[in-house]
Amino acid sequence: MKSTVVVYGSSTGTCQSIAEQIASKLGVEALEVTNLTADVVAANENLLLGTSTWGAGELQDDWYDGLDVLKGADLSGKTVALFGCGDAESYSDTFCGAMAEIYNVVKEGGANVIGEVSTDGYTFEDSEAVVDGKFVGLALDDVNEDDKTEERIDAWLENIKASL
Repeated sequence: MKSTVVVYGSSTGTCQSIAEQIASKLGVEALEVTNLTADVVAANENLLLGTSTWGAGELQDDWYDGLDVLKGADLSGKTVALFGCGDAESYSDTFCGAMAEIYNVVKEGGANVIGEVSTDGYTFEDSEAVVDGKFVGLALDDVNEDDKTEERIDAWLENIKASL
């Protein structure tokens, strides 16, 4: 596997826990988005980026500065996979929508985005993170479906490992 880092933004600890699980399974570092720099981006060929979704589909607060770092970095040749945490029961109309903001920035920056996930098996009304019928990354509802989290992580990692 090429140089890889898992970067996350977490307010309540849920996304941090998921990022740490993903990083542990891959044997790589998990890094808070507040520590994301152009040097970190430059040093890694693979970026696994995770955010929770707040309010009406907004990014986790720390990610706004993180997006500025990504916008200023050279993402061409980078492989990016996204994961997001949401609450499909209480926020069914914006479920994991924050992933879309990161997706748009890395796509515009020339990154190769991998790891889309079928919406099958999810119960939600709408999400900005659904493009062409699939989530742009791994969508997780660890609040209401924590029994599915590890299985979804494992299936997603199995799907993307060959590209990392």
